[in-house]
Amino acid sequence: MAFSVSTKDTTALSDVELAEMADLCADREPSFDIGFLSKQRDEWVLVTQARENDKLRGYAFCTLERIGGTPSLLVGVMLVDRNAKSDQTLKVILHDQFRRALLAFPDEDVLLGSRLLSADGYRAFNGLEDIVPRLGYRPTGEDRAWGRRLAKRFGSEKAIDDKTFIMSVGATPVGGLDYVASKGAIPEGAASFFENLDAASGQRLVVFGWAMAEALASGKLFK
Repeated sequence: MAFSVSTKDTTALSDVELAEMADLCADREPSFDIGFLSKQRDEWVLVTQARENDKLRGYAFCTLERIGGTPSLLVGVMLVDRNAKSDQTLKVILHDQFRRALLAFPDEDVLLGSRLLSADGYRAFNGLEDIVPRLGYRPTGEDRAWGRRLAKRFGSEKAIDDKTFIMSVGATPVGGLDYVASKGAIPEGAASFFENLDAASGQRLVVFGWAMAEALASGKLFK
C-alpha cells in the first residue's frame, strides 16, 4: 500500500480533518482530542499529514522559523499510528518537513527541536548531528540555553530543568512526539533519559539536533 504525504498551513485544516486526527488516539494516551488539536491549529504554522491509501496514519504540527537567527524546524505535536508501519510513517513525515526546511533555509544548518514522550522518539533524530541530550555527553552552557529557548517556544521557559532537559507541565494533554517503533533498535542510551520521566503526568524530554546543510541538500534524510 502506498504512502502519500502533504504539508499545508494549519489555517486550512477543516474540523473533519481534526476529528480524523483525534481518532488516532481516541482510546489511548496521550489523548490528543479535537479540542486540544484545535488549539494546535492556532499555535503552529504548518501541519503534515501522512496517509496510506487515503487512511490517515500520522500527522505533525510544526513551524519553520529563526530562533535568535538560527534556522529551526520545531515540531510541536506529532502523532504516529501504532501499527506495523509506524517507522515508515515517521520517515515520510520528517522527510517532507526537512524538504521544506531546505527550501526555507538553503545552504544552512537547521536545528530540529521537539518534546519526546519516550525513548522511541529519538529515532526522529537519526542522521542528525550534535544531538542533546545524548549518552556520554555533558551539555554545555549553550546547550542548556537552547533547552530553555525551546521550552519557552513550547510554552514555558520556567517549566524545564536545564540539567536534565525534562519539561514538566501540570495541565494535560501536553504536546510532544508520540511514536512507538515497530521494529529495530532505539539509539543507544536513549532509554536512560526517561527513567525518571512521567509522560502521563505531562513531563516531556526536550531534545534537539542539527540537520547539516549537506545532509539537507542531498535529500537523503529519512528517505
